[in-house]
Amino acid sequence: MAPRPDPIDPAAVESLRAGLEEAAQARLGRSLAIRHVNTGSCNGCELELRALHGVLYELERFGIKFVESPLHADVLLVTGPLTRNLAAAMVQARDATPDPKWVVAVGDCAVDGGVYRGSYAVLGGAGMGVPVDLLIRGCPPSPGTILAGLRTLLEANLN
Repeated sequence: MAPRPDPIDPAAVESLRAGLEEAAQARLGRSLAIRHVNTGSCNGCELELRALHGVLYELERFGIKFVESPLHADVLLVTGPLTRNLAAAMVQARDATPDPKWVVAVGDCAVDGGVYRGSYAVLGGAGMGVPVDLLIRGCPPSPGTILAGLRTLLEANLN
C-alpha cells in the first residue's frame, strides 16, 4: 500500500496565498499571471501544478491565474528537462513575455535535467536555454513548495 501523504495545513495554505497575492499587488499592481511551459517532462510536475487549481489551493479565486499565452504572463513556469526539440519554443515564449518577466524552473528536471541528464535528446535544465530567476527543486515539488517559491520570487523583486 502506498504511503499516505502528509496532511495539509489550511492555515499555512492561506498564509502562502495571502502573502503571494500581497507581493503580486506590491510588485505588479495587479494579480500574478503564470504561463506554464512544458519542455519535455514526465508530467509529474504538471500533476502538482493542476493541484493548484483544485479545491484546496484554488488560486483563481484569489486572482492568481494561469494564462494561455506568454503575451499575458508575468512568470514562465518551466517543467521538464530542456529537450533539443523544445529549446527554440522556450526561447520564443520568453521573448514574447512582456517585462517585468521571470522564469521559474519547477522540478529537478527543469533545474538541471534531473533523471534525463546526459540523454542525447536533453540539453539540461531550463537555464541552458534562457536565464532562470528561481529554481524550485523536487521530484515533483509540492504545490505548497511552488507557492512558497513564487512568493519568494515576488518578495525578492520588490525593490
